Amino acid sequence: MQTLSGRHSFVSRRHLIPLIAGSVAVVALVGGAIATVNMGSDDPKNVAAVDAPRSPQDRADRGERPSPSAEPSTATAEVLSSAPVTASPTPSKTPSKSPSKTPSKTPTTKAPAEVASSGECEVSYYADGQKTANGENFDPNGLTAAHKTLKFNTIVRVTNLANGKSVDVRINDRGPFVAGRCIDLAKGAFVKIASVSAGVIDAKYEVLK
Repeated sequence: MQTLSGRHSFVSRRHLIPLIAGSVAVVALVGGAIATVNMGSDDPKNVAAVDAPRSPQDRADRGERPSPSAEPSTATAEVLSSAPVTASPTPSKTPSKSPSKTPSKTPTTKAPAEVASSGECEVSYYADGQKTANGENFDPNGLTAAHKTLKFNTIVRVTNLANGKSVDVRINDRGPFVAGRCIDLAKGAFVKIASVSAGVIDAKYEVLK
């Protein structure tokens, strides 16, 4: 029993020696790696290399996309700073127009017309009637007149000798059949040159061509 026990003890010790040697080798390798890392971290160049910001090109080479928030804002700032600043145009002052003076209205005078014949006589008016001698409906307010012999539609200018007022009338009826009177005006034409209360006036007549 003792002999067997000593043999087994010798065999166990022989197997333990390689295990212990292997463990020492592993511990030595791990310690060397830790020392190498510590030495690398103490090197300022390595620290600077780690801390230095990477350029967009480096990040592109490494398959990293640059941050979209930093670079576009810088480019936009450069474009805004380089763009020329144009001053807003100031509105030019236009001289205010002075109100133009409108010429005062001068009394219009009738254009001179060629006179075929003229004369003076008494002129009266009438306001009653249905039909005129040429077949028209009588208009008491119209600018028409009656004459004994002038052709219908002849234009006659009658001027009141008392005030110089005149009116042009168209002959469309016959009359007056009273001695001394040569023209009988419709009431509308008579009031242009005289008052109705006058009844009869001295006037000049001109037959116009």
